[in-house]
Amino acid sequence: MTTRTRSEERRAEIVRAALEVIAERGYRGASLAAVAERVGLTQQGLLHHFPTKEALLVAVLKERDQWDAVPNTQWRVDLLTSLVEYNAMRPGIIQTFSALLGESVTEGHPAREFFTQRYAAVRASMASVLRAEYGERLPNGLTPERAAPLLVAVMDGLQYQWLLDPESVDMPGAFRDFLTLLGENPPPDSLPGSPSDSPPGEG
Repeated sequence: MTTRTRSEERRAEIVRAALEVIAERGYRGASLAAVAERVGLTQQGLLHHFPTKEALLVAVLKERDQWDAVPNTQWRVDLLTSLVEYNAMRPGIIQTFSALLGESVTEGHPAREFFTQRYAAVRASMASVLRAEYGERLPNGLTPERAAPLLVAVMDGLQYQWLLDPESVDMPGAFRDFLTLLGENPPPDSLPGSPSDSPPGEG
């Protein structure tokens, strides 16, 4: 085994340990010392691989995204359901992601830029998925660009509910229900120009 290979394996081990510590304590509560202890290193030894806590965080986030990596041209609506089902099998990873996402909305958090850019890319990707499935308009009348943020919000929002109460929340089932809603035609009285759209006293 070469020195480079050993170094890469050690970095991967540190990232896995950091995932565990962040899932347990959150980013702000996770210390480099705790991560180092989990992999049998001194803090100085860990700093040889990741010079700052922020550098380790970025590595953790990139590693997590690699597990879900599928070329944008290969995503389909049915594959999104498979992804939700897969996520239900790995609560530790989802807990880590959700904890970091929740913390990242605070000012100055080192993951804020990562998640901001990630969500912009994910919304664009989901719009492409919806366009490939439905064309320029979904059956409910929304454009793919308007529906994409809703799709992303449901995926991530279900994760929080499932993490809090997995016995009560069927995450894959609820996501399939949402996809059914996306593909449904709106009731006639919700269409533009219907009587329900008229101001009170008119129509």
